[in-house]
Amino acid sequence: MSTYILNINCPDQKGIIATVTNFIHQKSGNIVYIDQYVDRENELFFMRLECEFMNGKFSKAQFSAALDSSIAKQYNLEYDLYDKDYRPKMALFVSKYDHCLYDILARYQSKELAVDIPFILSNHIDLASIAERFDIPFYHVPITKENKNKAESRQLEILKHHKVECIVLARYMQIISPKLIKAFTNKIINIHHSFLPAFPGAKPYHSAYERGVKIIGATSHYVTEELDAGPIIEQNITQVSHLHSIEDFIAKGRDLERIVLSKALQLHVNRKVLVYKNKTVIFS
Repeated sequence: MSTYILNINCPDQKGIIATVTNFIHQKSGNIVYIDQYVDRENELFFMRLECEFMNGKFSKAQFSAALDSSIAKQYNLEYDLYDKDYRPKMALFVSKYDHCLYDILARYQSKELAVDIPFILSNHIDLASIAERFDIPFYHVPITKENKNKAESRQLEILKHHKVECIVLARYMQIISPKLIKAFTNKIINIHHSFLPAFPGAKPYHSAYERGVKIIGATSHYVTEELDAGPIIEQNITQVSHLHSIEDFIAKGRDLERIVLSKALQLHVNRKVLVYKNKTVIFS
């Protein structure tokens, strides 16, 4: 059995769901999941469905070609078609913090995260031993103001060599260049504390502690050229009070970062995120 995921967006109009489901039925397919959303303000339609075909009866290439020659033209569809069993190649970029890296690798090792991780890349050498422990290649690409362009060219070279499809910034403390963002549009996932822009800088938890905040949080989003302002995939918060120390803030924040980044990766890998107008539609 071959299972495909079809994500659709187009101008909202009558008959889309019926047309798509009839198309799949006519090709002897069976729909096992379907969900849709209409943005009435912008008159846009979004849909995600999963469908099954007997092996060899309807290939992904045949599916795409049939869509292009019929429904796509009729409804002005933009769509992505995925093989559900395919494991995308996901590179991990890190600096010195290891909490998100350990969490991702543990989920990967336990097969909770259905991806292949061809390498870990860092601008520091500190976490090389973790890569070795999980038997994953480690690339050290230091970055300075003087060598930034050369370093980014090296990163692109490594990514291309390993045929990487998405990048996770697991607390990678460098600004990503427009060149890399353009090559991986809506395929670079970042995690940060949710204090931005209220508490920017190197010690946000210290600033939040001094301000006496009552909640702290974390946000995972796709990377865009506007710093920390890309389409949001997942967010979460936890309560704090005057009883908590700065160390408590940091510990709680790191727990949230692990949880939020993990959920964002699952949503992305399972093709449940549709991006438009710097926002996201997240399907269940």
